[in-house]
Amino acid sequence: MGSPIHTTVDRRIATGSPRVKVRRLRGGTWPYAFIFPMIVCLGLVFAYPLITVVRNSVYTSSMGETTFSGLENYRSLLQDPVFMTSLFNSLKLLVVVPVVTVVAVLIALMLYEGTKGWRAYRITVFVPYIIPATAIGISFSYLLQENGIVNIALRRISLGFLAQDWIGNSNIVLFSVGGLLVWTQLGFGVIVFTASLLSLPKELSEAAAIDGATRWQTNRLVVLPQIRGTVEFFLVLQAIQVIAWTFPYVYILTHGGPGNASSVMDLYVWRYAFQYSSPGLSSAAAVVLLLLAGVLIAIYTRLRMKQGER
Repeated sequence: MGSPIHTTVDRRIATGSPRVKVRRLRGGTWPYAFIFPMIVCLGLVFAYPLITVVRNSVYTSSMGETTFSGLENYRSLLQDPVFMTSLFNSLKLLVVVPVVTVVAVLIALMLYEGTKGWRAYRITVFVPYIIPATAIGISFSYLLQENGIVNIALRRISLGFLAQDWIGNSNIVLFSVGGLLVWTQLGFGVIVFTASLLSLPKELSEAAAIDGATRWQTNRLVVLPQIRGTVEFFLVLQAIQVIAWTFPYVYILTHGGPGNASSVMDLYVWRYAFQYSSPGLSSAAAVVLLLLAGVLIAIYTRLRMKQGER
């Protein structure tokens, strides 16, 4: 037989006592009161600008007047060779993502295995990631121009045949931009993967070594599978970074040239928003850019859901 207190509470719940209902209400809504200010801030910072961009993408501004144009801006984008070039260039730069990931994982494994002075190496590799994009762009413009430091050094060591106009040749300028992105993003990947590796239990690796597994086998079959989630997250994050946040490097290093050989999506959005004063086309291009990022996020979410079902 239950205690009098439990009996009273059960009776109130069964009869729908107002006191119990008030407590339930407080328990159900009180946590939302704490997150409500953050929801409002997120709405102002993200939701409202997003809605505004989507709205502007279906309007056309002319002579100070704004008129509804439906999908006309999107049709204009598909017929614009500069936009198509920028789109394909952004997609081509996605090759940077697996390169950065593989190199970062290899360096992280070296640091994880206790290379002497690994903390100093980690800091050295991470430094390019924290340097402002403006400084990086200006520095590499001096390094990679036809009479830049790189070509001067090549000529002095009798390798002048390798000298190229790295940022003035339309055939190789995109490779130069990609190399710059690899250099800047590598440090972040090394830090992420090193932290993930250091959090792994040592027992599995030690057991593999006792069973006679080589270092390569241990890393490939034991260590790397444990950080698969981190690798997938990094791949998606870097893909979004390459598609949506290469503007400062491209703008300072090449201005999208020569011609439009290195023009990318976010540079296209900036040009039509501020340089050509065409907010409708700029917003439409931004929506396309958002959809590309959304596809990548959806792929990552799907992968995580499949992994959770296993």
